[in-house]
Amino acid sequence: MKFGLCMFLTDYSMGPTALAVASEDRGFESIWIPEHSHIPTERATPWPGGDELPKRYYDCMDPFVSLGAAAAVTTKLMLGTGICLVIQRDPIQVAKEVATLDQISNGRVLFGVGGGWNAEEIANHGTEFKNRFKVMRERINAMKTIWTENKPEFHGEYVDFGPMMTWPKPVQKPHPPIIVGGGFPWAAKRAAEYGNGWIPIAGRGVDLTDTLAEYRKFLAEFGREGEPMNVTIFGIDPATVSQEDIDQYEEAGVERMVGMLLSEKEDTILPLMDRMAEFN
Repeated sequence: MKFGLCMFLTDYSMGPTALAVASEDRGFESIWIPEHSHIPTERATPWPGGDELPKRYYDCMDPFVSLGAAAAVTTKLMLGTGICLVIQRDPIQVAKEVATLDQISNGRVLFGVGGGWNAEEIANHGTEFKNRFKVMRERINAMKTIWTENKPEFHGEYVDFGPMMTWPKPVQKPHPPIIVGGGFPWAAKRAAEYGNGWIPIAGRGVDLTDTLAEYRKFLAEFGREGEPMNVTIFGIDPATVSQEDIDQYEEAGVERMVGMLLSEKEDTILPLMDRMAEFN
């Protein structure tokens, strides 16, 4: 089992370099940085995690800038977007950001992606909420083309560009793993179709046996039977996780467990990291 940590980095939390160094020193495999570009003040979309949207969602820093800082002070720690809202970003520019981060970290990027839940935020970026997953598929496929071809071009409904020259290419070949976040069954199907792994959130419809067994079936449907499932469970509480939890997830086929840290300073966070690090 691999262990990672996730935090909404803010101006009142641990900084990215402090989080990265503390994580690597304690033997964690990865850190994951979420994103929201903004939260519209007039919002009707409910937060999937509960009644009131936590303040950290309004305040979080950019993941690529933060992970670049983390890359500079570590040597082994994997650097994950947890997740990147690709439907709110230009795919040509994101392809360059991912490839650049993979270069400066010497191949340590985990590209977590998702379609998002906040309709008003998504609309501000020019995407219709109902089309977000079609947009995500095309943008990811376009990025794959950019990463793997010397003169990439792509012609789709939502992404369209002619032959271009764009570097750098990623260190990881053919590209950093694309790990698709979201619930069951739809995100699991998207992961099986065009991803290299799936990120469900603990407690949101993820059954240790039935759900992951169905995910294996989805992989087979897309001609990927026998490939590793590469399942990363988010939302683990470092304060309560137990060896029994870890054993159950590992037996089900989960590859990685990611502890969710609140946006707090070192005096609050380091003891939680120490507790979870005992399982490394």
